[in-house]
Amino acid sequence: MSRIGRAVVLLSGGMDSATCLAIARQDGCECHALSIDYGQRHRAELDAAARIAALLGAASHRVARISLGDFGGSALTDPAIAVPEQVSTGIPVTYVPARNTVFLALALGLAEVLEADRLYAGMNAVDYSGYPDCRPEFAAAFQQLANLATRRAVEGQPVTLCTPLMHLSKADIIRRGQGLGVDFAATVSCYQASPAGEACGRCDACRLRAEGFRQVGLPDPTRYADPGR
Repeated sequence: MSRIGRAVVLLSGGMDSATCLAIARQDGCECHALSIDYGQRHRAELDAAARIAALLGAASHRVARISLGDFGGSALTDPAIAVPEQVSTGIPVTYVPARNTVFLALALGLAEVLEADRLYAGMNAVDYSGYPDCRPEFAAAFQQLANLATRRAVEGQPVTLCTPLMHLSKADIIRRGQGLGVDFAATVSCYQASPAGEACGRCDACRLRAEGFRQVGLPDPTRYADPGR
């Protein structure tokens, strides 16, 4: 395994970002994980991110704190907006306005400080909830922004945005993660998990996750608040 330099990996605590971290390590990177405490409904995913960073051997793990909850506008940042438990059409209320733009900008800043060559993000355009900032076009546009906005790029050492999960199904992500030793039981994907990280089993994130394990033919390691749901 050849080392290609440092990488900043956005780590939410969910199965996609955990797999992304494992891929970055397989690529030979010295991985520095970054999680964002943005005023989300629960902290269970941040606890999961700390576990995953340790399990997968991240060189460091930072938590940046911002407050997208000051703006609201999403079921994930405004407790007055209910998390939908039925299949949504269009862009669902769990979309957090500009979240990936903000997260990538923070990760890009850290990448410059650490002199990292790569930035990994687990965005996915196949099995996802329809968020506009999870599309390949968005990733390509952010790469152009990074090439214009950073000292590293201007001096000939641009930070490369890597989105290795972009075109994988949830089942493909599970297979890839399993092959890289990801402990999916340590991850939290649920939009409204309990403080202990127990999943509701009813939101979009839970449905996509459970269907992925069903397609792969593996037992679902998710801890549910209602095991007999």
